[in-house]
Amino acid sequence: MKQNTRKAPTCIEICSGAGGQALGLEMAGFNALAHVEYDSHACATLRSNRPHWNVIEGDVRDFSASEYKGVDLLAGGVPCPPFSKAGKQLGENDDRDLFPEALRLVDECRPKAVMLENVRGFLDAVFTDYRMSLKKELKALGYQAGWHLLNASDYGVPQLRPRVVIVAIREDLASNFYPPMPLTDGVQPKTVGETLVDLMAANGWEGAFEWAAKANEIAPTLVGGSKKHGGADLGPTRARKAWASLGVEGKSLGNDAPPKGFSDMPRLTLRMAARIQGFPDDWQFAGGKTAAYRQIGNAFPPPVAHAVALRIKQALNGVSSAGKRITS
Repeated sequence: MKQNTRKAPTCIEICSGAGGQALGLEMAGFNALAHVEYDSHACATLRSNRPHWNVIEGDVRDFSASEYKGVDLLAGGVPCPPFSKAGKQLGENDDRDLFPEALRLVDECRPKAVMLENVRGFLDAVFTDYRMSLKKELKALGYQAGWHLLNASDYGVPQLRPRVVIVAIREDLASNFYPPMPLTDGVQPKTVGETLVDLMAANGWEGAFEWAAKANEIAPTLVGGSKKHGGADLGPTRARKAWASLGVEGKSLGNDAPPKGFSDMPRLTLRMAARIQGFPDDWQFAGGKTAAYRQIGNAFPPPVAHAVALRIKQALNGVSSAGKRITS
């Protein structure tokens, strides 16, 4: 039998956060050479779960990718507020806009591919010129770029969560890349009740299964909040109403699952929120409740990152994925 001696593709990741994208890259078989993250709690999360990862704590503006020249993939979840309605959509006029830094890093290390995640607002008409400028700059560096709107629920995540993934592939490999097709193939993703019933029942709450039967839709988009605004809750009034319709109190997060005899509306725990985001149950989050929830709520769901990363890996290996569903 002929052995597969192909080496694992390499990547560096910026704005790693709590590791949602990093987990997806890992599941797709990428070997990460560096994870760059500014937030100390998120760095502690990455280090505690993957002690062998090279976690570089600091501002991406101070990071140079020159030593990683020739890496296969540069990935990152660049900050969303510049393009979100909650962040006032200031775009390039927002000092949190790190797309220019991402372009600088691409120029420094010249990867075969680039994968950058952001919010749906990035596709709004107000940013048309910005998107075209980004595409033009990537083309000048030798890449063919496109943006893809993906719903997390199409990839096994029990949450709507629309995300934009910007993928740029080196021009000689670009024809092999196709965005991932939905995994569900007509099968509905798990509801909130199906996803969380075992966690809700963990402390003996007799009403867990009745609650789960009524929580029979996928979750609204989790809102993580920023350091300036928001805490350990499920978002503004509109988001809380959506959660209330599923029988979840969104004004705050709970420390534990409901106990025996509980008769009120349950709250999500950090573990429940993490499962809604597609994190594995053994993934631990550093910091207090607010810091941990911000990491969870702002994460790129690992299953979605996995699906995109697999397509990129196929393209880098010279395999066209047109019309094919992700199978592994």
